[in-house]
Amino acid sequence: MTAPLARFTVLDLTRVRAGPTAVRYLADWGANVVKIEMPPSAGEQDMGGPRHGPDFQNLHRNKRSITLNLKEPDGRAVFMKMVEKADVVVENYRADVKFRLGIDYENLKKVNPRIVLGSISGFGQDGPYAGHAGFDQIAQGMGGLMWITGMPGQGPVRAGIAVADVGAGLHCAIGILIALLGRESSGEGQWVSTSLLQAMISMCDFQAARWTIGREVPGQAGNNHPTSIPTGVFKTSDGYINIAASGGHIYRRFCKAIAAEELTTDERFSTDKARSRNRDALNAEIEARVSKFTSAALVKLLNEAGVPAGPIYKMDEMFADPQVKHLKMAHPVKSAKLGEIEVIGQAINMSATPFQMRGATPEQGEHTDSVLAEFGYDAASIADFRKRGVI
Repeated sequence: MTAPLARFTVLDLTRVRAGPTAVRYLADWGANVVKIEMPPSAGEQDMGGPRHGPDFQNLHRNKRSITLNLKEPDGRAVFMKMVEKADVVVENYRADVKFRLGIDYENLKKVNPRIVLGSISGFGQDGPYAGHAGFDQIAQGMGGLMWITGMPGQGPVRAGIAVADVGAGLHCAIGILIALLGRESSGEGQWVSTSLLQAMISMCDFQAARWTIGREVPGQAGNNHPTSIPTGVFKTSDGYINIAASGGHIYRRFCKAIAAEELTTDERFSTDKARSRNRDALNAEIEARVSKFTSAALVKLLNEAGVPAGPIYKMDEMFADPQVKHLKMAHPVKSAKLGEIEVIGQAINMSATPFQMRGATPEQGEHTDSVLAEFGYDAASIADFRKRGVI
């Protein structure tokens, strides 16, 4: 089976999380990804964590690694020779760095008009904050997420994952694929850019639209859904579960399932608007009833009644769930250094071309010689580059 992106060569200049997330989508569907890293002689690397730690290993599978010093003129010359044959370059430097290195889009397209450059920054490629360093939590705060996360009155709370980084990576990958499709008709590449801040605002979605359209400033709702009531976390006899029983039909099914049909006729809870006004009182009535059930029994009862409900897992419990196992979200791969490990599978299912796990995260510079040979450099040139710290 030929992977759908196998015909594309991607030069990966990314580091930390947002950029590597974008490239991972391309690599997992077969793109020939060459990860370009600074050689050890160039000093400390800001990789975003230990190379053999879970984060780095999960982000950089399905790639080959070379070392190349882009601060050296010969290193930039090698890179530009690679650009001639490549399809995509992806970077997430500060906005000005690529211009200082001379690898900005205008210079790249001079040597390859078909090249697609994918760029991720903290706040955008231009504007008053273009030079600021990007960090996920800063973007969460500026992008509105932290003000709507957490318990009412608690103060701002960050999300438990790097949602701005991951969101920016996803948006960049989508943009790159759109640019490659556009190139099929135009014959030319283009510059695709996004930022942590843009991705964060985009992912706030309906909460952000409550302001842009309704001029409503959303606040913290804790575990309650801000608009769908009752939806939230409810205590059982042995833990907690999520219940989503909003809307008239589901609410009535829910009340019947827990033998609380009187809650459908109580004027405080009989309509959507009434339930919204009296959310706290309704939640208390619900919890008084569901606290008599075990979590497993209540989840089973509600799902059989057509009411959305589910457990709240720790990570180990989540991966033990039979549906998660069925979806194969923990994917095995063999690392030369770590042995058999599991990385996180893709959330996209393709009927004809599923993603492939072709290889674990490479060691630094593991493929330098073989990749440079593919781009026309002989053994003597490669040895000379290594001696002079170019690779």
